[in-house]
Amino acid sequence: MMNYFPDEVIEHVFDYVVSHRDRNALSLVCKSWYRIERCTRQKVFIGNCYSISPERLIQRFPALKSLTLKGKPHFADFSLVPHGWGGFVYPWIEALAKSRVGLEELRLKRMVVSDESLELLSRSFMNFKSLVLVSCEGFSTDGLAAVAANCRFLRELDLQENEVDDHKGQWLSCFPDSCTSLVSLNFACLKGDVSLGALERLVARSPNLKSLRLNRSVPLDALQRIMMRAPQLVDLGIGSFVHDPDSETYTKLKNTILKCKSITSLSGFLEVSPHCLAAIYPICRNLTSLNLSYAAGIHGSELIKLIRHCGKLQRLWIMDCIGDKGLGVVASTCKDLQELRVFPSVPYVNPAAVTEKGLVAISMGCPKLHSLLYFCHQMTNAALITVAKNCPNFIRFRLCILDATKPDPDTMQPLDEGFGAIVQSCRRLRRLSLSGQLTDQVFLYIGMYAEQLEMLSIAFAGESDKGMQYVLNGCKKLRKLEIRDCPFGNMALLTDVGKYETMRSLWMSSCEVTVGACKRLAKKMPRLNVEIFNENEQADCSMEDGQRVEKMYLYRTLAGKRKDAPEYVWTL
Repeated sequence: MMNYFPDEVIEHVFDYVVSHRDRNALSLVCKSWYRIERCTRQKVFIGNCYSISPERLIQRFPALKSLTLKGKPHFADFSLVPHGWGGFVYPWIEALAKSRVGLEELRLKRMVVSDESLELLSRSFMNFKSLVLVSCEGFSTDGLAAVAANCRFLRELDLQENEVDDHKGQWLSCFPDSCTSLVSLNFACLKGDVSLGALERLVARSPNLKSLRLNRSVPLDALQRIMMRAPQLVDLGIGSFVHDPDSETYTKLKNTILKCKSITSLSGFLEVSPHCLAAIYPICRNLTSLNLSYAAGIHGSELIKLIRHCGKLQRLWIMDCIGDKGLGVVASTCKDLQELRVFPSVPYVNPAAVTEKGLVAISMGCPKLHSLLYFCHQMTNAALITVAKNCPNFIRFRLCILDATKPDPDTMQPLDEGFGAIVQSCRRLRRLSLSGQLTDQVFLYIGMYAEQLEMLSIAFAGESDKGMQYVLNGCKKLRKLEIRDCPFGNMALLTDVGKYETMRSLWMSSCEVTVGACKRLAKKMPRLNVEIFNENEQADCSMEDGQRVEKMYLYRTLAGKRKDAPEYVWTL
C-alpha cells in the first residue's frame, strides 16, 4: 500500500528509521524503496573496511554524511593480529574527498590513521563536525592539530584508547578563537603534556560543551578552573586527582564541585590520591555512569565508600580489586544497574579478587542487568545457573576466567551446564564469550538455544570438530565467530561453507585447520577472502596442503582481494 504514496511521503517516513539493520531491510522491499533508501541514507556502518570499496560505497549512498568504519579483527585487542596487517583509512578519505561527499561525521575503530589522512580529512569537508577514533594507531598530535585548525564547525573530537605519538603539547592551541561549537572533547589517552592555557580558553568559549575527558597531565588546580568555567558538563573524565586535602586548591575544588549539578557520567582518575575522593561524593548521587577501569590507585575500601554514594548507577566499569565484598555493595546500592564490566588488576597480585560469589550477588541485587564483562579467577556451574535464573535479559555475556581451562572448582566438572543455562534462559543473547574448561556439549547447547546470537568468542575449548559444527548449524543469525587454541579442524571448517556467506567474518588461530582446507574453501566460495598468515615468515605460495595454518581470517567481500596486504599475508 505504501507504493501508492508519492516518493516525498515515503522519504519522510524513512527519515524516522534510524537503525542500520532496518534501513537495510527497507531497501530490499522493492526497486522503488531501494532507490529512495539509496538517495536518502546519510549514515552508514561498515564492520570491515575490506568488505567493500570506498568507490562502491559512494556510488551506493551519494548522500552520505556519517560513516562508521572498522578495520582490524577484534582479536587485535589481544595482540593476536600481527603488526602491519592493514586497516588503512587513507584510501577511504581520499575517495570520499575526490567524490565531494558532504562528510560530517567519521567514526573509526582499529584503523591505521596517518597524519596525512587527518590533514586531508580536515581540508576536504567544509562542514565536518565529528571525529571519533577508537583503538587506532599511526598518527600524532600533528594530525590532531590539523583537525583543530581546519575543522571550523567541529562539535566532537573523541580519542579512545589510541596509540598517539605526542610531538608537542600545543595542538590544543590550534583551535581558532572562532571555535565555539565543541560539545564533546576526549583526549584522555594522550600521554604528553597539553597547553593548560589553551585548554582553559577553549572550554571557556564553548558554552555547549557537555563531555570533557582529560589526560593525566591536567593537574587538580587546572581541573578546578575548568569546572568553574563549564558548570554545564554532563560527562567528566578526570586525569590527575592528586593534591593535599588541606590545601587551598582542594578546598576550591570541593566548592566548585558543589556547583556542578548536571554531571551524570564520571571516568578517569588515572592518577589519584584516595584520600581526596571525598570531594566528589556530592557528584555521585546523580551519576548514571561510572568508569574506573583505569583507576589503579583506588583500592577496595575506597571503591566501596565511593559506590555507596552512587545509587542511580546504570553503567559501571571497575577493576577487580573491588573484591566480592565490594560487588555485594554494588548489588545492594545500584538497583538500576544495566551494564557491568570488571577488569583485571595489573599485575594479577590477588588471585581471589573477584569470584563467582561476587557475580551471584550482582545477579541477585541487579535484576535489570543485561550486559556483562567479568574477569575472574574461577567460576562454578551453580553460580552460572543462578545468574541465568536471576538475569534472563542478558544481551551481552562475556566471562573471562584468567586460567582459561579451569573447571568448576567445587565439582571439577566442565562448565558446560553453567553456560548451557545462560543460553537457555537468556533468549535475547547477541554476544557471548566463553572460558573455562568446556567440552563439545556447551556448543550443542549454544546451537540449540542461542537463536539471536550474533558474535561468539571461543578460546581453549571443545573436544572435536562437532563443537564448531553445532554452532554453525544452529546459530542462524551468527555474524562473527572468533576461535583460538581449539581442536577444530578441516571438517568443521568445510562442512557448511555456505554459512560463511551470511556471516561477516571468521577468525581461527592455533587450531587444526590446514592450508589445503583453506584452499578448497577459497575455491568454492569466490566471494570470500580467505587470508592465512604467519608474521614470522613471508607468505609462500608453495606451502604444503597438509601444513597447519597458524592464523586464518575469512571475511565476506564485494571488493575482491585487497591490495595492501603485507608479505606475510597470503590471500587465497
